[in-house]
Amino acid sequence: MTPQDYVQQKAAASGSSFYYAFLFLPSERRAAITAFYAFCREVDDVVDEVSDVGIAQTKLAWWRSEVAQAYAGEKSHPVMLALMPHTERFGIEARHLLAVIDGCQMDLEQNRYLDFANLQQYCHLVAGVVGEVAARIFGQTQALTTAYAHHLGLAFQLTNIVRDVGEDAVRGRIYLPVNELQRFDVKAHELLKRGEAPGMDKADFERRFRALMRFQCERALQTYDEALALLPEVDRRSQKPGLMMASIYRTLLREIAADPLLVLTRRVSLTPLRKFWLAWKVQALGRL
Repeated sequence: MTPQDYVQQKAAASGSSFYYAFLFLPSERRAAITAFYAFCREVDDVVDEVSDVGIAQTKLAWWRSEVAQAYAGEKSHPVMLALMPHTERFGIEARHLLAVIDGCQMDLEQNRYLDFANLQQYCHLVAGVVGEVAARIFGQTQALTTAYAHHLGLAFQLTNIVRDVGEDAVRGRIYLPVNELQRFDVKAHELLKRGEAPGMDKADFERRFRALMRFQCERALQTYDEALALLPEVDRRSQKPGLMMASIYRTLLREIAADPLLVLTRRVSLTPLRKFWLAWKVQALGRL
């Protein structure tokens, strides 16, 4: 298997909405974003799939070393072999890759966030920096597009957090800020039990949880609006892949907002056909 085949399979196997946006890119840009996305998946899988924290720490340390060696001309992993030919043309720097690793490191060291400002720092590393690299690969020409990309990355990550509340609870993680849980009177142990603890007033929990989640959804939707307002018109055409992803993710977010309880018991998602249709509409019409 070639490095290019490896990253292609890694990206496709994830089932991510991002993959559908990549399909519309010219071949070299598609190869670059696919390799970069595969890198992000590899590092993220260390946290999600390795239960022993010590082993996960060791694996992240290995990835830090691999990034350093790759930029010194001694790459070895298929992902880095696929990615490095594109780094100079698209301005992908070692600091970008190391920031993604730093974000995953936070997952190993922290499973609660006191407030939204604290959460934003995490989002910056795991999503904002990813958005910055993606915008470069897509073909940005304006410096202001970087601010758009970071803000859009925040919107994507807030959507992921909303979607994954139940899955994260199974892993003992709560990304919703502590002060916001307090504001809506939702207890951490209620989330970890997903409203099913013995003696719990389920109807009361569901009322409070809906209010909390609608607040989260409204903020995320507002973040999309703010991001789109930052995109310079001259770069709108080149950034179509990001706009495709925004269309898919905003649609998903609206579905969750209509019935927030769904996220406690299953992963809410759109069908592949619907994702492709939403992406195609942006490609064809140039708007969300």
